[in-house]
Amino acid sequence: MEGEKKVAAMEEAKGKETAAVAADVSLKQLSKKLDDFAQERDWEKHHSPRNLLLAMVGEVGELSELFMWKGEVQKGLPGWEEAEKEHLGEELSDVLLYLIRLSDMCGVDLGDAALKKIVKNAVKYPAPSKDA
Repeated sequence: MEGEKKVAAMEEAKGKETAAVAADVSLKQLSKKLDDFAQERDWEKHHSPRNLLLAMVGEVGELSELFMWKGEVQKGLPGWEEAEKEHLGEELSDVLLYLIRLSDMCGVDLGDAALKKIVKNAVKYPAPSKDA
């Protein structure tokens, strides 16, 4: 009976998550979900900036492995199997989620910082003049 309850809870959670996929998800929504997830498991004590950074670097390594020995990979990943693309999505998600959690633990508004960085890059690397 206990196993059936777990399966039902997992299916319900999966259904809710699938519904959320249809809508645009904000960094703040992901941040809240990550915070709730960590609190429910009493993991906050492990989420120091250093630990989160090292975990994220490990995930970047796993992401890199997916491209290893493939040569140059074209946009859209032609020739990749669906399972490979799904695995890529999982690894990209791991990196994103650790980055969001790290920024939260450092007190950095990641969305705001990213927008400011885009503006800074536009000044540093201006688009070529259309007159040229």
